[in-house]
Amino acid sequence: MFSEFKAIVRHNVPLAMHTWMQLGGPAEYFAEPRSTEELSSLLKIARKENLPVRILGAGSNLLVPDEGVPGLVLRFTTPEFTEIRSEGHCVSVGGGAKLGRVVTYSVHAGLGGIEGLIGIPGTVGGALVANAGTNNDDIGQTIKKVKIITDTGEVRELSRNEISFEYRHSSLEETIILSATLQLREEDSFDLSKRLQKLWIFRKTSQPMGHQCTGLVFKNPRGMSAGELIEKAGLKGTRIGGAVTSERNANFIVVEAECKSSDVLRLIELVQAQVHKRLDVELEVGLEIWK
Repeated sequence: MFSEFKAIVRHNVPLAMHTWMQLGGPAEYFAEPRSTEELSSLLKIARKENLPVRILGAGSNLLVPDEGVPGLVLRFTTPEFTEIRSEGHCVSVGGGAKLGRVVTYSVHAGLGGIEGLIGIPGTVGGALVANAGTNNDDIGQTIKKVKIITDTGEVRELSRNEISFEYRHSSLEETIILSATLQLREEDSFDLSKRLQKLWIFRKTSQPMGHQCTGLVFKNPRGMSAGELIEKAGLKGTRIGGAVTSERNANFIVVEAECKSSDVLRLIELVQAQVHKRLDVELEVGLEIWK
């Protein structure tokens, strides 16, 4: 069915290498389109053949099942989908651009308003879908407009008032994001750089070591820290198979040798059940789990 796109569509591609947890089986079909036109054609074929379509960003917030997933997995890594450029107080970015690169680019350009997102992994597209942020800042606050493509291959542009952003959620959840324009503010680049450095150091000292395969699992309940709740419930360091809650921040699951996706799922269920039983708090999973 993808005979016209043999150069970019591959069959039975392992996905573990594309995720931070380095877990999971293969994608039935995997493609990295080089242009919006190629992407549109792939989406039309998938729709005609009734194939599920999934978007793989940086893989930082994703758990792929051990048996893999059916359908077409798309990854946006080519220049058309990763470009970053500024004009006035706005920064236009491709949906596949890494959020960290967008933050540092903006700071070096003397544009503030997004530096609080430093240290949050993932792509711009994934950040918009989940309205990524901290307790005080989120990416939705900066959005001027977003360009999307529908499952029929139609490209549309949405203004800010056509999108709703809530805590770790947005109305963009079922869309494919091509690009976004951020409305920032002019500031002194030296002051921004100093602020960025302090935020980076703080973020890194509160997370697991960089060499570990990890995933941030639960959303913070309003006014509470999921990591602190898990620790309070006596679950820091809890292990199932090769999956263990981090000693540094219990809201991270560290993946050790021989770990399987099923180990992570069982650990998530255990933590949810025990935190509810001991503290009467329902933890909502923020990790994207493909099925």
